[in-house]
Amino acid sequence: MARTRDESSPLFAGNAAGTLRLIVYLALAVVLMVLDHRNGWLWRLRYGAAAVVEPVYRLAGLPAVGVRTMGVAFADRQRLTEQNQRLREDLLLANAKLNRMAAVAEQNERLKELLDTQHSLDLNVQLARVIGLDMGAYRYRLTLNVGARDGVKAGQPVIDAHGVMGQVKEVLPTTSVVMLITDPAHAIPVVIERTGLRTVAYGSRDGDQLSLPNIPLAADVRAGDKLLTSGLGGRFPPGFPVGDVRSIAPAATGMFQVAQAQPAADLDRSDDVLLLHDQAEPDGPPAPVKPAGPSSDLAPTAPSTTQPTTPRSSGGVAR
Repeated sequence: MARTRDESSPLFAGNAAGTLRLIVYLALAVVLMVLDHRNGWLWRLRYGAAAVVEPVYRLAGLPAVGVRTMGVAFADRQRLTEQNQRLREDLLLANAKLNRMAAVAEQNERLKELLDTQHSLDLNVQLARVIGLDMGAYRYRLTLNVGARDGVKAGQPVIDAHGVMGQVKEVLPTTSVVMLITDPAHAIPVVIERTGLRTVAYGSRDGDQLSLPNIPLAADVRAGDKLLTSGLGGRFPPGFPVGDVRSIAPAATGMFQVAQAQPAADLDRSDDVLLLHDQAEPDGPPAPVKPAGPSSDLAPTAPSTTQPTTPRSSGGVAR
């Protein structure tokens, strides 16, 4: 609705008084601006006005600042979450690679020890990998990845870089089963390195120790004595480490001493083993030993003792 002249603002009234008042106000404003520009008279007024008006400006800008802050916070949180997830994935991958490298390094070290053992002792050996483990009740055996097709025979000794592990018990076409020296059914002739005492070390039911139950009471056996293969029986070559004596005590019967020994080989940690060749179980009984020839003083009587047998053997062939 349009205003009438009486309802209009008196400042901009259409009469001469209103125009004169406007000119006075404009002149005063110009004078104040010039004086303030040249002498800085109004800086205190502006300073005080700014101090009064600043909270109003801040209060008016709070919604925009809050929205911007929340946006930055959510963006930073999302970015940090993504970076954290990426760093966790990188850490897991790095740990997996590190563990793999450590395992490979340990495996290489064990293979190096096996090769050093082979070269130092000049043995005819065959490298095999453990692919199975049977640690049941009263049964401690390993499964190897070589068998009859690889030339493995029953009775072959099995060693690692530290000592004797056992012997081949069963041979299959592509695999073989090794009975550990800690198996209760296993026995191995040993000799105490310090004193030269020969005895037999048996497996035990707990599967991690050897038992020496037949040590004479007068024998000098101490904790820490090293056990070596004695070579008796022809199965295990002499001089290989078998274990270390951990304890010794009188038997319950009082007739012998009983010693417990810790195996020298890493029975539960070895991944690769060596099979000794030319030490396998013979296919049959040993050949009979030929009698020694007659002595020189019996040489003249030799023909007379063999004359009667010659015709009989000849006659048998003729018939």
